[in-house]
Amino acid sequence: MRRCTALGVLLLLVGAACGGAEAPRVPDRPPSRTDDAVVVASFDFPESEILGELYAQALEGAAVPVKRELLLGPRELVEPGLEQGLVDVVPEYLGSALAYLGGEPPDPATEEATRERLAAAFAPLDVRLLDPAPAEDQNSLVVTEGTALVYDLRTTSDLADVAPAFQFGGPPECPDRLFCLAGLERVYDLHFGRFVPLDSGGPLTVAGLRDQSIDVGVLFSTDPHLVGPEFVELQDDRGLQPSENVVPAVRASVLERWGDELRRPLDAVSAALTTEDLRELNAQVVLHGDTPRQAARTWLAQLAAA
Repeated sequence: MRRCTALGVLLLLVGAACGGAEAPRVPDRPPSRTDDAVVVASFDFPESEILGELYAQALEGAAVPVKRELLLGPRELVEPGLEQGLVDVVPEYLGSALAYLGGEPPDPATEEATRERLAAAFAPLDVRLLDPAPAEDQNSLVVTEGTALVYDLRTTSDLADVAPAFQFGGPPECPDRLFCLAGLERVYDLHFGRFVPLDSGGPLTVAGLRDQSIDVGVLFSTDPHLVGPEFVELQDDRGLQPSENVVPAVRASVLERWGDELRRPLDAVSAALTTEDLRELNAQVVLHGDTPRQAARTWLAQLAAA
């Protein structure tokens, strides 16, 4: 299977980067391709697989032949595959991809400025960016609906008076991260009464909010639990979080080969995809049992009918 082949080569590349003197040399040119299909890849978590399906199905709808390498692995595996031509299209996130490539985030970290820096970082690797989507997957501060009503909380700044009495839950590394507690102290001057180490935007944080063992938690802005009124996402009114818009990263040679036949369907998906849409898609898969392919097909059908 192609996935096994691609993943095997990617693991070999990672081994070369981390191993000793006998590590094999990375080839100067991408491996030869035996067909004309556009290879769409994703990272190894459900949201990325959903995004991969959205872009893959949009291309298939435009009569572009597609192969899938979904759930391929973390960025440390997928990005070398994109650079080496093993995969052609990857749904990326602006700020995270820029940080991975060693770029400095702009100040302020607007979508346009972040995209420009990421495009410049990708250019020597023969990778191009298409138009970003409005959809973003950022760190978000979340409280229950009841807490928001009692304390009149709508923005992160609104926490200033209550933070000393609140328990804050987040990933164990949060106190040292610029986009977590360290940044909240620097940008908002927030000092919580207690930090509770939990998980990275996962079930422990959701459970802590529900059982009131924490008052404020860190979830991702596309978390499916943010669908509905149970939780309230506080607005990042001072712009602590970097821009994390979804954006297709595409091999330059593939974009040159297919031109607008590839660009148009990918840009159409990105133009329509909002953060709320991505929450709903995640909910369909994570909470309601749809496959990423089913969820993507339904969303694209609704887009076509609109």
